[in-house]
Amino acid sequence: MNNKIKIAAGVVGGAFALAHIGLLGYVIHRPKQPRVPQVPTIQIPQGTPYSSYKLEATKDGYSIEYKANDPAILESHRSLNLDKDKKGMFGGSHEKRTETRYDQYTMDGTRNMGGAIGEVGKTAGGKSVECIVADAGARSQGAMAGSAIAAGVAVPALSSVPYIGWLAGGWALLLGQKAGSELGSQVGEVFNDC
Repeated sequence: MNNKIKIAAGVVGGAFALAHIGLLGYVIHRPKQPRVPQVPTIQIPQGTPYSSYKLEATKDGYSIEYKANDPAILESHRSLNLDKDKKGMFGGSHEKRTETRYDQYTMDGTRNMGGAIGEVGKTAGGKSVECIVADAGARSQGAMAGSAIAAGVAVPALSSVPYIGWLAGGWALLLGQKAGSELGSQVGEVFNDC
């Protein structure tokens, strides 16, 4: 019986060794699995309610186009048609006029003055050089007028105040100059269409 046990142990050991050799061969020469492309995780930025996204994905990669304020520019169209026929003392006259105005505004209500950022002759704020020069002139004229009015009206009245009259008169002069400068800038914007 001892011989039979040895034969059975040899058969079981041989089967075990053969199974290990087969498993080792399978692991070494394992067939390649088809490669599954990895899909990237895209973190889309959270913006304003007026944000827009454009995602383009190809086999070579992907690209994202993000706009924070879309539409960034709002447009306004106004038109005026005037057709007059008036007869004067020396004959008739006829006037026909058509005007159309196209304005672009940003989201905060600022009117676009034309041109792009960085264009020659323009500033980054979109105002032309002529508008800046006109604003500086209007501020200067307004400051002179404001200080003249303050010097004629407020300074004589305040300079008679005991102890602080000279200080109150100076303050009134500076306040008149500042108020005149701001008022001149506003009037200059209206007249120069800036």
